[in-house]
Amino acid sequence: MVPWRATDDGEVTEAVLAWYERFAQGKPGVLVVEATGIRDVPSGPLLRVGHDRFIPGLSRLVETVRKASGGETLLLLQCIDFLSIKRRPERPKYFERFLAITPAHREALNLANAAETEVRAALMALSEERLREVLTARELESLERGHRERVTDLGLSHIRALPETLPKLFADAAARTYQAGFDGVELHFAHAYTMASFLSRLNDRNDGYGGAREHRVRLPLEVIAAVRAKTPRDRVLGLRYLSDEVIEGGSEVDDAAYFGIEFARAGVDFLSLSKGGKFEDAMAPKVGEAIYPYTGPSGYECMPTVISDTRGPFGRNVALSGKIKRAVNGAGFHTPVVTAGGIFNFDQAEGILARGEADIVASARQSLADPDWFEKIRLGRGAEIRQCTFTNYCEALDQRHKEVTCQLWDRVGLDEPDVVLDRTGRRRLTAPRWKSK
Repeated sequence: MVPWRATDDGEVTEAVLAWYERFAQGKPGVLVVEATGIRDVPSGPLLRVGHDRFIPGLSRLVETVRKASGGETLLLLQCIDFLSIKRRPERPKYFERFLAITPAHREALNLANAAETEVRAALMALSEERLREVLTARELESLERGHRERVTDLGLSHIRALPETLPKLFADAAARTYQAGFDGVELHFAHAYTMASFLSRLNDRNDGYGGAREHRVRLPLEVIAAVRAKTPRDRVLGLRYLSDEVIEGGSEVDDAAYFGIEFARAGVDFLSLSKGGKFEDAMAPKVGEAIYPYTGPSGYECMPTVISDTRGPFGRNVALSGKIKRAVNGAGFHTPVVTAGGIFNFDQAEGILARGEADIVASARQSLADPDWFEKIRLGRGAEIRQCTFTNYCEALDQRHKEVTCQLWDRVGLDEPDVVLDRTGRRRLTAPRWKSK
């Protein structure tokens, strides 16, 4: 989970250390640090690992978790790449500055020889219905949802070069991660980001990296090979990808099973499965805001709630994980499969493992609600667990890039000694300490 606690330069802060220290106090088996950018480019208060200057801060994070968990928690860094995305522009600004005027626009308006300013003014004056006839689908999208780069934009040299640049970027980021002392790396090939887009059925690149499954998986396998070459024998290399994109024309579980076998063949140490979370079906953002990939049907499947679906959020991805696990095992591989999504109590988690539907259970929102729930289970004090209510209060904060907290504890004990509050002074930033004795 991205908690928005890094500096704007991507550096570890005291708030980042406190966030992960609090989770580590519950002694989970594995703690995966938030999606961390592999490029050295501005990306807001998101952790980054795209330069050696980030290593000291990440090393402090490792030391903090080791101490808080008594060395019992393995610490992985999730490495991610993403392409450029712009905020939804104001209509006048879009037509005055952003839209590239083409001969097609001039022809549609009968303004072949007019000055560009006249063409822009004419476009600005068109009705919504007429605009849909004059602008291309991508131009309309840039107006109504903000411009978004795709891996299929082969007219852009840096997009065309992704197969050349990404393996080294990921490998160098992994090397820094290991140098900082992490136990391993989780490659982020899921949701709305670069590597997931290469795996998608919507990827129709014609350069050998799109189209058929074996072409779509080519770059992910090249990234894995590059990272594996930099991975010491005593470190973990896993990846997270989608069991189902849940978008029209997107990849489904049969694709995911195929990819899982290929990833296992490539020697990854675990396969962590997610679902949905795509830009393609996300709601149009307000003017001045960026599109958020967890607002449409696929986003709901990624982070379902208890208030908008009769089926509820509880373990709804498990069947997909089970199918992929059976395919991977059937191909002769024993690579552990991680399932996640609405997992919130011991009986549910243990049942998944006992039935062989997954090898490892991951839980984000429940762990945010109660970072000590693992420890409470171990001590036989399950009745004291603070159970997540799955209202996605936390996700709404994430959407607004505010420091993520939980509504079950962020207004509790605000006057406690040493409690750290958010900028408003109305929310605490870490869960209250639990006294086990």
